[in-house]
Amino acid sequence: MKNRFDLIVFDWDGTLINTIDWIVHCLQQAGKEYGFLIPEPHVAKDTIGLSIENAVHTLYPDANANTQAKLVAHYSQSYFSKQLSRADFFPGVYDMLVQLKESGYQLAVATGKTRAGLIHALEATNTEELFSVTRCADETASKPDPKMLHEIMQHTQATADRTLMVGDSIHDMQMARNAKIASVGVVCGANTEKSLSQYNPLLCLQQPTELLNYFS
Repeated sequence: MKNRFDLIVFDWDGTLINTIDWIVHCLQQAGKEYGFLIPEPHVAKDTIGLSIENAVHTLYPDANANTQAKLVAHYSQSYFSKQLSRADFFPGVYDMLVQLKESGYQLAVATGKTRAGLIHALEATNTEELFSVTRCADETASKPDPKMLHEIMQHTQATADRTLMVGDSIHDMQMARNAKIASVGVVCGANTEKSLSQYNPLLCLQQPTELLNYFS
């Protein structure tokens, strides 16, 4: 696959950085704060990758619009209370990104995070310069809509057949399918290999750094 792609688009949470358990905790705490039945971890994980508004609506469908806004705000406050650093990346991820960029690949991020959330994460990990472009759910359509991938490809002038999506959730895989691009799943995050495999990724990897076995 070394010469097959020009652009590699990464999801963020659960793909590059080990934050899935923290996101689940923050989603559960938001529900608890407002008296809702707390979702099981696997149920909360299945919403990771969606915009936070869509995730909250999925987990707490009985909440009215005002309460859903409060749930989103509580989630965000909880999430930002944790200070991230490069140490939160999965082992070897930073070096992998540097190596891929130095090898000539364009790198991008397509995430369900808000722009404020991604800025916080990029600054905390000092990685903004590694990515040609990033797209967030609050400035375009939420996954699995392919709009953010289309925008990324337009910005980088990469064609669909030369673009790869790397993600840990079914929403990443479905977005890639909807955009008619290839995908690679990683099983260190939100969803299992069985779940990801339903979308026919090229590979399912245990860790994102295994990409180097195919691209270095």
